Amino acid sequence: MSTTSYSSLLLSSISNTRFTTPSTTKPLLIFTPTLESHIQASVFCSRYYRLSLRVRSGGHDLEGLSYQSPAHQPFIVLDLTNFRSVTVDIELGTAWVQAGATIGDLYYHIASKSSTFGFPAGTCSTVGVGGHISGGGVGTLVRKYGLAADNVMDVRFVDVNGRILDKDSMGEDLFWAVRGGGAASFGVVASWKLRLVPVPQTVTRFNISKTSLDGAIDLIDKWQHIAHNLTEDLYLEMTIQTLTNGSKGVEIIFNGLFLGNSSGLLLVMGQKFPELGVGVKDCEEMSWVQSVMSFSFFPTDSPLEILLDRTLQQRATFKAKSDYVVNPIPRGAIKNLWNSLMEVDAAAITFEPYGGKMAEIPESQLPFPHRKGSLFNILYVVAWSPDNSTGTNVSECENQICWIRRLYKNMAPYVSKYPRAAYVNYRDLDLGGRINESYSMAEVWGRKYFKSNFRRLALVKGEVDPDNFFGNEQSIPPLLV
Repeated sequence: MSTTSYSSLLLSSISNTRFTTPSTTKPLLIFTPTLESHIQASVFCSRYYRLSLRVRSGGHDLEGLSYQSPAHQPFIVLDLTNFRSVTVDIELGTAWVQAGATIGDLYYHIASKSSTFGFPAGTCSTVGVGGHISGGGVGTLVRKYGLAADNVMDVRFVDVNGRILDKDSMGEDLFWAVRGGGAASFGVVASWKLRLVPVPQTVTRFNISKTSLDGAIDLIDKWQHIAHNLTEDLYLEMTIQTLTNGSKGVEIIFNGLFLGNSSGLLLVMGQKFPELGVGVKDCEEMSWVQSVMSFSFFPTDSPLEILLDRTLQQRATFKAKSDYVVNPIPRGAIKNLWNSLMEVDAAAITFEPYGGKMAEIPESQLPFPHRKGSLFNILYVVAWSPDNSTGTNVSECENQICWIRRLYKNMAPYVSKYPRAAYVNYRDLDLGGRINESYSMAEVWGRKYFKSNFRRLALVKGEVDPDNFFGNEQSIPPLLV
């Protein structure tokens, strides 16, 4: 903590500045490995000195559990920022990517070698692949190729005893668990072997904004009945958000990616969603990697190297929550969602469609269970400006968090039930969780993320880390049999 680089390194990859206040518990040490042996040493040392070890690959975890301790326990951070090599083999259609690489690093190296391969991961280029893939990994290719975790072929993994394991040596259960169950509960992912997926030379993007004057409620209602049933070549998400131009109001953004040219997109939209009015002027044809840039809010004519720039990290002070929807939401509830956004200055509710490939994969194939029957995921986010003198604005923070919790409570009748599901990569400590809690207590939040897969995850944890060395407020608890 006394070195000059400590603070800059600690803050370097934090996306949620809610956890950069003076009261936030900070790590005693930050390790930055460049070799697998360094990861092994960090595990040995942390166990020897009986210190908790938290692993950070990108710092985008929404509750900051990779770099802070809500329970104020002493801990060390294993920061993988320098562990970021990517090796792409176009002939085999595979890539080895170290866990500290970002999604942008991965996309850059794929696109540098091929215009007809891609990978189904997320849309924010500064997210670390270590945590993203280990929690599932949802992106614009999810309806075509499933999750990032569905396309993992092998792994290099350091366990609690410092052993380096791969798919064969770790066994079927642990390999299952780390692909969607949150690998940081079981050990440290050093690198992933990924199956690349084919993408066309030309894809088509469109982005359309609508307001209440354009019949937005009708459009939202129509979207939720068709988005999961569209051709798997079309990903069409929508976001209801407060206006970003400083004026009071609400708009809805329809954000689409079609794996094909604009004429193919217009044919599909004309047949399935003519009410949206997508025309030739709204369509922009581009390469797949340009669509990646577009979803990351970069100009599509940017140099490819922009995907490597970690200084472009998006930072905000925010709180997020998530839901899964299995039946269309009534129009009255949609109107309430719309009206609720008028109560705050900066908030967004994003609807991410499933269906397609996701509906074909059994719930138990990986820990991530939200497959057939999940029409779409909802991500609720509210943001606010911190006080510059203290790093936080207590009253503003309380008001916005109360708002999103109230919104979440009001949505209960219209979303999944028994359990009310959530996405583990949209981590939410409101659901529960504390260090070293029992399996029965952890079930309260664990079943929301993993449904019936939670028990198997806990059994795996009991086998590979029975003393819960790799523990945090929402890590998988060991279930010993």
